[in-house]
Amino acid sequence: MHLAYPAVLAVLLFCTGLYGVLARRNAILVLMSVELMLNAVNLNLVAFDVWLRDALHSGQALTLFTIAIAAAEIGIGLAIVLAVYRNRGSSDIDRLRDTAETDAAEEADQADADDDAHQATAPAGKAKKAEATA
Repeated sequence: MHLAYPAVLAVLLFCTGLYGVLARRNAILVLMSVELMLNAVNLNLVAFDVWLRDALHSGQALTLFTIAIAAAEIGIGLAIVLAVYRNRGSSDIDRLRDTAETDAAEEADQADADDDAHQATAPAGKAKKAEATA
């Protein structure tokens, strides 16, 4: 078997997954695209293991570890997506990012306004205290 066939298939799978990560707005589709990229890596590991005729089959062993890590990643990722969907009502990535930036900007503006108000009232409070003692 030629090494080019699985390598080209792996490149196509990886590029499809990369496009899905960069172009999709839904968090679940992004997770599926990441899985597609990991499967392309697994295909390369097994293909090079067969091509090199490794006696220890280290490519296949690494593939098993990658599959285990991918399963854990999907479990945790889906749990996070479900929690975000319950709280926000959407799994749209751009909307969640805009909401986070807006919240942080509003908190920063509120903190600046509080600091300005505190600085403006501090001299006035000292002036009232000085008038009361005089």
